[in-house]
Amino acid sequence: MDTDSNSGSRLAIFIENPPKALWSLAIPIMFGMGIHTLYNLVDMIFIGRLSGDAITSVAFNMPLFFLMLGLTMGLGTGVTASIARFIGEENKSSADNAAEHALVMGAIISLIFTSLGFAYGQDILRYLGAEGVILELSWDYLYVICAGLPFMVFSAFFRSILAGEGDMKFPMMVAALGTILNILLDPLFIFELDQFGGIGFGLGVKGAAIATVLSQATVFVIFVFMLYIKEHAYITFRLQYFSLSRSILWDIIKVGIPASLSMVIMAVGQGVFNRILIHYSSQTVAAYQVAGRLDMLIFLPIFAIAGAMTTLVGMFYGAKEIGQLRSIVKYGVSRVFIITIASSAFVYAFAPTFSGFFTNDIEIQDVAVGFLRLMTLVYPFVAIAIVSGRVMQGLGKGIPVLVITTIRVLGVSAPLALYFSFVLDVHRQHVEWNWYAMMISTSIAFVIAVSWVRMEMNKLNKLEESLV
Repeated sequence: MDTDSNSGSRLAIFIENPPKALWSLAIPIMFGMGIHTLYNLVDMIFIGRLSGDAITSVAFNMPLFFLMLGLTMGLGTGVTASIARFIGEENKSSADNAAEHALVMGAIISLIFTSLGFAYGQDILRYLGAEGVILELSWDYLYVICAGLPFMVFSAFFRSILAGEGDMKFPMMVAALGTILNILLDPLFIFELDQFGGIGFGLGVKGAAIATVLSQATVFVIFVFMLYIKEHAYITFRLQYFSLSRSILWDIIKVGIPASLSMVIMAVGQGVFNRILIHYSSQTVAAYQVAGRLDMLIFLPIFAIAGAMTTLVGMFYGAKEIGQLRSIVKYGVSRVFIITIASSAFVYAFAPTFSGFFTNDIEIQDVAVGFLRLMTLVYPFVAIAIVSGRVMQGLGKGIPVLVITTIRVLGVSAPLALYFSFVLDVHRQHVEWNWYAMMISTSIAFVIAVSWVRMEMNKLNKLEESLV
């Protein structure tokens, strides 16, 4: 086994220098997410070359895709936090068992979502507002994606397990390989490539989905080979001896289920906004999708730092290193604020240029630019709220994130957007009122998140005093 996978020494190094530990974890995550973000941008550029309807058809899939990934990544967060705390407590057997629970959950999620997707996917797309050619294209995309869901689910859990032990480099390398493969396969399956002798399959939106499934299958095979055959990780898997542990299952789901429900709520919110925006035009839905891909540029480093914070907070909390925990929280929050200010200014300045990469449709470009230039004003608040939530998850507390997300999406954002669009019946050209709804909800969520973290830090201060 690679000595770099020795989480005992990794824990000692993390405690010795928390800021260095943060970047040692965050940079590989950032690099991997950067390549994935590049794929999302390139993928949307390819799809945008087909038509505006093609972009819109993918947009209608996003709530469903986000729902599945939300459940997987939410439970994955619970797995990461649980394994990190067990390693902090130097309890390897429980850490191994937590990883085995994750794979069992992955099998259950794969079976449920694949079955539901094939059986009811088209009806759900129709319910979300897709119709005509957009419904046809949306179903072409979703049908193929459903076939590859197990690969995506298991790969996500493998990454969560490795994150829990503080290994960010290996999953980053595997994810990067899969993303590069996806980018190479996209044009081959989407276009006919007449300029290259017609070697492409010309499958359009369906081709984009096939490229995604093939690349995710490759990632899955690599993870299985390295973790089961090569035993790369500190965590070991012995599924043949797996036994259900209620305490470990609860340790995972008390963080994972609220995190999953939070992402489900965000998926519902995205679906609601798609239905609202189709009231304006299909181009408006496409613009919302384009803008969503672009704001990944802003949150790329934020999610990387937030992911690192979950591991470090979990380990420090498990090891009762409260002083180091408190210092890394302050350090992480201050750094995400500075980074988001800079990246928001960059996106604000170049929003028209970025939007033009995806489509030549002027209406889509104008709406996307309007969204980005308003939302960048509150993105620093979003960044702090994201990190605050991951800190609380690292502490084993999942409810705060669920409460904050529920208030933001279902309590403020969606109701306000519905009110502005259908009660006040704002003019079709005034789609920005929907962005105002998002800005208001984001500001409220920021205040609640910061207040909640401060309360948790005060509790930790009292715990530290009791340990002295």
